[in-house]
Amino acid sequence: MKLPNGFGNVSKLSGKRRKPWRARKTVGWSDDGTQKYLTIGYYEKQAQALQALAEYNANPYTISGSTTFADIYERWSAEKYETISRSNVNGYKAAYAVCTPLYDMKFPDIKKSHLQGVVDNSGKNYPTLRKLKVLLNQLFRYALENDICAKDYSEFIDIVKHKGKKGRAKHKIFTGTEINRLWECHKANEYITIILMLIYSGVRISEMLNLKKADVHLAERYFDVIESKTDAGVRQVPIASRVLPFFTHWMTREGCDTLLCSAEGAPFKYRNYYDSYWLPLMEKFSLDHLPHDTRHTTISLLAKANINQTIIKRIVGHSGAMNLTEKVYTHFDVQQLLDAIDLI
Repeated sequence: MKLPNGFGNVSKLSGKRRKPWRARKTVGWSDDGTQKYLTIGYYEKQAQALQALAEYNANPYTISGSTTFADIYERWSAEKYETISRSNVNGYKAAYAVCTPLYDMKFPDIKKSHLQGVVDNSGKNYPTLRKLKVLLNQLFRYALENDICAKDYSEFIDIVKHKGKKGRAKHKIFTGTEINRLWECHKANEYITIILMLIYSGVRISEMLNLKKADVHLAERYFDVIESKTDAGVRQVPIASRVLPFFTHWMTREGCDTLLCSAEGAPFKYRNYYDSYWLPLMEKFSLDHLPHDTRHTTISLLAKANINQTIIKRIVGHSGAMNLTEKVYTHFDVQQLLDAIDLI
């Protein structure tokens, strides 16, 4: 359908989208002759996009004034997410999930007090709040560029006061119900398998993220932790039969020397993994856990299975709790550790 000159245009974007129809207008030209566009919105049907474009042409301020926080996020993300990595997309999505109180607010009505309220009541730690502030900065910049608001209140958000504050109590183990939910859904997202691999091995998150494929022995069902926080942490870790297929899956991934990698095939840094993969999955399943909780879950499961305490210490690499006899004289071969880990 050809629209009148200056009216704007409606186009259907590629890929699977809930609202694939975009309505936009040319609002100027850059110095190099490139058109500058104002996106009116994204819609499920072409007719809705055409109607919105007509309404905007009749009264631009009415459309801008009724634009919600969720509308701005949807417009911004539709353009932004095509230009950044999947891991960054996951991080932004996790930050957006914290902004629930803002979703239905008209964007021009959002002030510093609203933004600060989201930060202060989120219960999130400082690194997560940094990602949240970056998202809000991006959304306000987008809104300013498109004449949706007149001032960037995101620059006044104070997250420094939350630096160093303690969050919830540590060592909160995964319940049986929570573990079952992860098993039920792991086929839909390969990064759920990492949580299960942690739960059924007891390794520290740093040990798992730094694990090299060369140190994984699938046939013998164990892997070598060659770098750890303690001497006892350098050990052979048994691979439970339940999660052996997950280790096999990650071993077949190409392009990375480490066992685990991002969607782009890059080795994980803790912050990247936590912000872009762990947090989104915790939000998705309404869980409140830190990666270290998996380690304490392993210990709890082994204890419930009546595994010898010394074997438990060997599996998870605990040194401080070992007495002299356990440290010097007790030896277990890999098969004994496998027999233990397969009981959970």
